[in-house]
Amino acid sequence: MKILLLFLLTPLLSISQNTIGLPDVINYSKQAYSAGLQTWDIKQDKKGIMYFANNEGLISFDGKSWKLYPLPNKTIVRSVAIGIDQKIYVGGQDELGFFAPNLNGELQYNSLTKSLALKDRSFGDVWDIIPFNNNVFFRSTHKIFKFANEAVATYNAASEWSYLGLSNGKLYAHEYQSGLLNFHNDSWIQVQNSSFPQNEIVTAIVAINKETSIITTLKNGLYHLTAAGVSPYSIANNQLFKTERIYAAIPVNKNWLALGTSNSGVYIVDHSGNIIQSFSKTEGLQNSNVLSTFLDNQGNLWLGLDNGIDFIAYNSAIKHITSFMQAGSGYTASIYNNRLYAGTSNRLYCVGLQPMEDLSFSKGNFQPVENTTGQNWGLSIINNQLLLGHHEGAFVIKDNTAQPISNKPGFWNFVPLSNTFPTPRVMAGNYKGLMMFDVVAGQFKQTTEIPGFDESSRFVAIDNEDNYWVSHPYHGVYKINKNEAGNYKINHFTATNGLSSTLNNHVFKIKNEVVVAGEKGIYAFNNAANKFEPSAFYKKLLGNQSIRYLKEDTEGNIWFIHEKVLGVVDLSGAKPTIIYLPELNNKMLSGFEFIYPVDKSNIFVGGENGFFHINYAKYKSSVPVLTVQVRGVTIINERDSLLFGGYEISGNDEAPTKPSINNNWKTIHIEYSSTLFGYQPNLEYSYRLKGFAGNWSEWSKRSEKEFTNLPAGNYIFEVKVRSNLGNESEPASYAFKILPPWYQTIWAIILYAFIIAGVFYILYKWQQKKFKKQHAKYEEEQRRLLYIHELERSKTESELIALRNEKLEAEINFKNSELASSAMHLVKKSELLTKSKTQLTQVMKGLDNPQAITDLKRMIKSLTEDDNMDKEWENFAKHFDKVHSDFLIALKEKHPTITPNELKLSAYLRMNLSTKEIAQLMNISVRGVEISRYRLRKKLGLSPETSLFDYLINFHNQPSVI
Repeated sequence: MKILLLFLLTPLLSISQNTIGLPDVINYSKQAYSAGLQTWDIKQDKKGIMYFANNEGLISFDGKSWKLYPLPNKTIVRSVAIGIDQKIYVGGQDELGFFAPNLNGELQYNSLTKSLALKDRSFGDVWDIIPFNNNVFFRSTHKIFKFANEAVATYNAASEWSYLGLSNGKLYAHEYQSGLLNFHNDSWIQVQNSSFPQNEIVTAIVAINKETSIITTLKNGLYHLTAAGVSPYSIANNQLFKTERIYAAIPVNKNWLALGTSNSGVYIVDHSGNIIQSFSKTEGLQNSNVLSTFLDNQGNLWLGLDNGIDFIAYNSAIKHITSFMQAGSGYTASIYNNRLYAGTSNRLYCVGLQPMEDLSFSKGNFQPVENTTGQNWGLSIINNQLLLGHHEGAFVIKDNTAQPISNKPGFWNFVPLSNTFPTPRVMAGNYKGLMMFDVVAGQFKQTTEIPGFDESSRFVAIDNEDNYWVSHPYHGVYKINKNEAGNYKINHFTATNGLSSTLNNHVFKIKNEVVVAGEKGIYAFNNAANKFEPSAFYKKLLGNQSIRYLKEDTEGNIWFIHEKVLGVVDLSGAKPTIIYLPELNNKMLSGFEFIYPVDKSNIFVGGENGFFHINYAKYKSSVPVLTVQVRGVTIINERDSLLFGGYEISGNDEAPTKPSINNNWKTIHIEYSSTLFGYQPNLEYSYRLKGFAGNWSEWSKRSEKEFTNLPAGNYIFEVKVRSNLGNESEPASYAFKILPPWYQTIWAIILYAFIIAGVFYILYKWQQKKFKKQHAKYEEEQRRLLYIHELERSKTESELIALRNEKLEAEINFKNSELASSAMHLVKKSELLTKSKTQLTQVMKGLDNPQAITDLKRMIKSLTEDDNMDKEWENFAKHFDKVHSDFLIALKEKHPTITPNELKLSAYLRMNLSTKEIAQLMNISVRGVEISRYRLRKKLGLSPETSLFDYLINFHNQPSVI
C-alpha cells in the first residue's frame, strides 16, 4: 500500500518542486502598454522589435516604448506574423492585411481584404498567419487564404480549421473532420494515422529533431508526429497536461519546450515530458492563463496572458532564489554535504542539490533547519562541520538540527586559527569581542575571550603574522597580537592613522593580504610606518570610490560592493577588467552585504528577498550582439510633427531619404533604443551629431536627445550602445538637413549677387562719371591756362580793351545820369507847371476883372500845350533806348498796338518811378496812372499772377554797348 501511495504521489511531488533559482519576471499590465487585456500572438522582426496581437490592435515594443496600431474596423487582432519581406501581417475579424512603413518611416496599415472575392469577405477571426514559400497563409475558422503575389487562393474547411503552423519546413493544418493535413503542390494532403478525438483542437506542432515533432492539443495532451504519422505520446505528466489545457507551445532550447496552459501558467519540459520548471502566479506571473508564447532572439520568454503581458528573462545568467521568500532577507549561505544552507532574518533553511554545473537548476523545496528560529548571521565549514553564527549563540548543524556550542548571544563568524586539518582552535567574532573555541575529539568547546576587547567583531581577518584584525563600522580598525608573555596587545587605528575616516571601515583578507575597505577606497597596512595607506593596486582599479564589501572567488577574481552596486575585478584576462552587474542594483541587502562564490558558475549574493544566483561564466559569454536603432524623430516648435517613425521601407536597409527641415522648427527630438530586453539595466548610450560636433558624448542611460536652434546645414545623428561588459554596438544613424532661413536660401543669394553686381555697376558708372568730370576739369584747366596765356600774350590789347570798356562804362554812366537828370528835369518842370497852373487858377478865382480872367486862361492854356513836352519826350525816349538797349523800340515791335502814352508809362515803370512821379510826368492823376497800368497789363497780355514791373524789367534786359 505504501509503495502504491508513493507511486501515485511521485508525479505530484515532482510537479510541486521547482528549480531553486528562477529568472526575473517582468510584468507589463494593460496600463503599461495602454491596450486591451488579452494578447493572442507574439512575434519579433529582424531588428528585434516585438509585436503583440491584442484585443485593441497591434502593439509594438522596442525595449523602451509601447505603441498601439488599431485596425481600421477596430476589431481584435488575433494573429501576427513577420513576412520574408519584413511586412507585419495581422488578422482581425473579417479583416486581414499588413503594416508597412510609409515614406517617413511610420507604420501604415494596408488591407488585403479587398483582394478577396465578395463571397469570401465574411470569414470571422484570423487565428493563424504563416509565411511559407514566399506565400502568406491566413487561417480563419472556416477558410484558409493563400496570398501569392497578386493571386489569392481560398481553401474551405469540411467542418472547421483548428490550427495552421510550420514544423520541420512543412506546413500543417488541422481540420476537425479530416484530421492533420500537409500542404503539398497547392493541395492539402491528409497525414496518415492523423485522427484525433472528435472536436479536438491542435494548439502547436513543435519539431524536436529533423524527423520528429510534438503535437500539443487543448484537451488530450501531447502526440508524436513522425514519417509514420501521428501517434499518442506516452510520456510523464501527460495526464496533467490534459487537465491543464495546453494553449500554446514553443521550444526554449534544443532540449526543452515551454507549454503555455490555461490554468497553471507555463511548464518548461524536456522531450520526455519531465517538468524542468514552472511559472505561474506563484512565481510572479500576473495570472496563470497563457494565451500565447514566444522565444525572442535573446532566448527570453514572452507570454501573452488573459490579462497582461509577461517577460521571463529565461536566458539570464542571474536567477532569484525566492521559494522561501517568506523567510525574508538573505544573510549567509553555504553548501555542505550537497545541500544548500541559506540563513535568513528569521531562520536557517536547506535544500538538496543535484549534480549539475548550474546549481540554480537544482529542484527541491527549502526546508527549515530545526532550532534556528531568529536572526542567522554566518555559516562556516570548519573541520568538515557546518557552524552557524546566530543571534542567540553559536551552533553546529547536524541532521538538519542546530546544536548549540555557545549560549553567549550574537555570533557573527568563525575563523580557523591554523591551516592544518583538522584545526585545533577556532576564533569567533561576536557582539562583545572575540571568543576562542578548542576542538577536542571533533567537539567545539568554548574556552576564553580576548581580555580588554569588547567591540562587536563582525569583520575579522588574520594576517600572515597571526595578527588579528577587527573592524567596527563606527569605531575604526583594531589590531590584536599576542606577545611572548602570552598577553594580548590591542592597537586602535582611526582617521589619524591613515584611514580616510573613522567610520565605515571593513577589514577583509584578499589575495593573502589584509586590507581595509573604506569610504575613499581600499587601504593596506604599512608595518614600517605603523599606519594605513591607500593601496596602489586597488586605487588604480577602483579609484577613491567607497567600498562596503570584498570577496575573492575560486578563479582569483575580486567581487566588491560599492554603495548598492555589485561589481567584480575580473583577473581572467591579460589585464584586470572592472565588470558591474547593474541587474542587482539596489536589490542587495544594504548594510549586511554577502557574497558566496562557489565556483565560476555559482555565485550566491544576499538580497533583500532571499538570494541571487549568478552563473558568472555564462554572464560573461552569453550577451548577444549589441544593436541600437533610431526609433523616432520629432520636430518641435509650437506643435510637434513626426519626421521619422522608426521604420525603414521594406527591403531597404539603408538609412531613409534625408529630409529637409524648415528653419522655423526650433527643436529636433530624437529617440533611440536597443532591443536587448533582458539586458536593459546594463545598457548605456553615446551619441554624436556629425556636422555640429564630432566627438561622442559621455555614456548615459538616457535614450533620447534634443537639439535646439541648429544652424542650417547637413547633419548625421549617430548613436551606439554598450553593455556593462564593455562591448559596443555598431552606430545607428539618421541623416537630416536644416534648411537655411529665406535670407540664406539660394534665391536670396542670387538676389544678393544681383544687388552686389548692381552696386558694383553703380560704382563703376560713378567712377566713370567722376573720371569724365575730372577729365573735363582738366580740359577746363587747360583752357584756363591757355586763356591766361593768351591774356598774357595780348596784355597790351587787353589793357586797351579795358580802357575802352572803362570809357564806355563812363559814357553809359554819364548817359544814365543825363537821362536821370532829364527825367528829373521833366518831373520838376511838370511840377512847376502844375503848380503855376494851380496858382493861376486860384488867382483867377479871386479876380472880378473879365479881361484879367481871359488873360489868365490864355496863360494856363499856353502852359498845357504839348509841343514842348512831346519834343522833350522824343529826346528822352532817344536817350532812354540808348541806355536800355532799345527797350521802347523792342516793346513797340513786340506789342504794335501799344500807344505812346503806354510807352511812356512803360519807360517810367522800368525806371521804377513812383505812381505820383508818373502822374506828374504824364500830367494825369494818380487814379489815372492806376487805370493806365491796368490797361497796359491787358495790352501786354499779362496774367494776374505776373508782376508788370518784373515783366518790364526783364524785357529785353540787355544793355547796349556804345
